[in-house]
Amino acid sequence: MIYSIKGKLITKKENFFVVDLNGLAFKIKSSLNVLKSLPQAGEMVNIFTYLHVREDALELYGFLNEDELKLFELLISVSGVGPKSALGILGIEKPEKLKAAISEGRSELLTRASGIGKKIAERVVLELRTKMTQEDSGKIVGLMESDHDIVEALSNLGYTKGQAKEALGKVDAKINKMEDRIKTALKILKS
Repeated sequence: MIYSIKGKLITKKENFFVVDLNGLAFKIKSSLNVLKSLPQAGEMVNIFTYLHVREDALELYGFLNEDELKLFELLISVSGVGPKSALGILGIEKPEKLKAAISEGRSELLTRASGIGKKIAERVVLELRTKMTQEDSGKIVGLMESDHDIVEALSNLGYTKGQAKEALGKVDAKINKMEDRIKTALKILKS
C-alpha cells in the first residue's frame, strides 16, 4: 500500500525513526542496521516501506533498499516469524550475508538474532533456502563466522560488541585473513 516515503528525518530512536513528509510525520520501525545507516536528523531520506496490518494497529516498517524489503517480506512469510523477529534477523547482518547463510543451510547463524531460537531458524532455512541464492555464499558464510570470532576476541580485549562490530564494518572487504582483519579493526578502534 505505502511502497516508499521520501521526506526529512526528524528523529531516530532505539527501534524506530520518524520521517516528516510535508507536515505528516510517519513513525517507521526498523532494524538496527538501518537505524545505524540513516543520516543525521534534518536530512532527506528515501525509505522503502511495508505496512503491517493487525487487528489493533497499523505498523510501518522501513528499509534502505528494495533488497531489504524483499527479504523482510520473505522472512515474515515463514510460519512463526513476525515483523519483530524479521527485524531482529535483518539487524544481525546485511541482506546478502543473510541470504548466503540461508542458501547454505546455516540456521545457527540466524540464532544470533534476539528471539530467534533453533526451531524458528531451521524453519526459515527450510522454507526459504530454495527461494534465494547468493553468489559466493560459501565464502560469505565463512567470513561471517570469522567476523563473529573477531567480535568475540575484541570484546575479550575490553571493547563492547557494538564497538567491535562497528570497527569490523569499516574493515575493507578485500582483507580476508582473520589476523589482518583483527589488526585493521584494532587500528580503527584505537584511532
